[in-house]
Amino acid sequence: MSNYWRAVFWLASSFAVSLTATAQNPLTQILQPSSPSNSSKTPADEFGRDTPYGTVFGFLQAAEAGNYSIAAQYLEMNNARRQSEGDTLAMQLKVAMDRSFAGNLKPSKQPEGAPQEDVPINRQNLGTMSAGDIEAPLELVRVPEPNAGKIWLISAETLEKVPELYDQVEARQMETRLPKWVVRHQLAGMPLWQWFALILLIPVATGAAWLLLLVLQIPVRWWEHRHGQPATPWNSVSGPAWLLIASLVHRVLAGYLGMPLLQRHYYIQATAVAVIIGANWILWRVIRWFLWRFRTRALARGHGGTGSLIALGERIVKAAVILMAVFSVLGVLGFNMTTALAGLGIGGIAIGFGAQQTIANLFGGVSVLGDEVIRVGDVCKFGDRTGTVEDIGLRSTRVRTEERTLLAIPNGTVATINVENLSRRDKMLFKTVLGLHADTTSDHVRYVLSEVRAVLEKHQKVETQTVRVRLTELAAGSTNVELVCYILTRDFNEFAAVREDLLLRIMNFVEDSGTNLAPPSQTLYLSGSPATKVLADQDQSESPAKQIAASARAKKSAES
Repeated sequence: MSNYWRAVFWLASSFAVSLTATAQNPLTQILQPSSPSNSSKTPADEFGRDTPYGTVFGFLQAAEAGNYSIAAQYLEMNNARRQSEGDTLAMQLKVAMDRSFAGNLKPSKQPEGAPQEDVPINRQNLGTMSAGDIEAPLELVRVPEPNAGKIWLISAETLEKVPELYDQVEARQMETRLPKWVVRHQLAGMPLWQWFALILLIPVATGAAWLLLLVLQIPVRWWEHRHGQPATPWNSVSGPAWLLIASLVHRVLAGYLGMPLLQRHYYIQATAVAVIIGANWILWRVIRWFLWRFRTRALARGHGGTGSLIALGERIVKAAVILMAVFSVLGVLGFNMTTALAGLGIGGIAIGFGAQQTIANLFGGVSVLGDEVIRVGDVCKFGDRTGTVEDIGLRSTRVRTEERTLLAIPNGTVATINVENLSRRDKMLFKTVLGLHADTTSDHVRYVLSEVRAVLEKHQKVETQTVRVRLTELAAGSTNVELVCYILTRDFNEFAAVREDLLLRIMNFVEDSGTNLAPPSQTLYLSGSPATKVLADQDQSESPAKQIAASARAKKSAES
């Protein structure tokens, strides 16, 4: 039932807007927002007859307030006839327009009027009034006024048919069959019975919308059941669709009530606003559903950058839909959108110059997400900072550093600096330098090189094709051996464990070979000292050293 009450709420809000608008009777409140500014050389007309819009709505408001003498000022007739017949003719024209004019009034707000096909210049055809077999065009004519320049008046050709139209609509009106008190009493210029009818039509319209959606739901559910998954965004759009259909049904039914023309105009505006809200609501829900499906598929295929880019595009599309809805509503309410769009364009240029860095960050974010260089959850190195990417937003990329601080980097900077994605490594480089003791003999070095190669090539996590163990430098305090290979893992913790295991094994056989790793400081031994004798004794007693010496003697014997 929540969707039902939501639709009722929107319809009631629309009628409240209509009531508020019709309650604003002063002529200046209707004409001031839309009337163009007059030239400083031409005095403004006191009745607002400078535009077709001002003439039509000025007449309707004056007649609705019962000021028929003022309403007669909007009729094309001479002063003598205006004094004698003006009030009566204005009253009859108001009744004829309320009950025989079909459609919605859309008079031009320009002083020159709107160009119309087959209509002479300085004339405007607003529609047709029809009752029984009598038809009359509702026309305006532009005539010169000594005190206010050129003004628009309801044409004499239209006024000729008014008495006949009035007789027809009076004979055909439905109000003669209703209680007199609901016809006599009015609220905001409209009889009470029409207000009661509008209110009663709300549950009728919402019920009809619910029934129509229920019928449409049958094939949709059958399709989803057959394919085993939601194939349409039905659950997302059912609520806004209820509002849209209920507004349209209420509009159609209200057309049979014969509301006064001015109140009908405001009612159509209110229902148009509800329709625009419902339509844009549906559009946004459909776009969001499709973007969600695309993003889910991209993430399932491992395209995290595409998924993040879709999430960014969703925010932009949402802002565009809301902006479009706002402009549509303002256009329906009668605001001049040409001026608004021109102002928006100029303002957009000014904002573009003032927010160049923000725009650069926005396009930088699109570039980063489109190239899929980094993804949310990747460990990356940005310059001299390393951390895990937590979010890629419209303006910046947020990174959780190794110190557990949150680092925000502008997307424009991310798009221009060198970024290393550590999570994309297929294997990890193990590179180190062994500094052997300076007194290590060449035979000891050959032994160490052979054993290190054997250790690396036999390890299951080491890529054997890339193993490189070479003597690189004879330094003052050490003999340096370089170890280079790749560890077959992408996880740093596993890499650290393998590296630790390799280094411990190398330390073991280096010590067993009779030599040592070079200490960080230099040690000076004097010839004939006890320490020298101890080292000599150790060299003679250690079996790996004897093996190295024996292999060296055998090599020399073979050469001799």
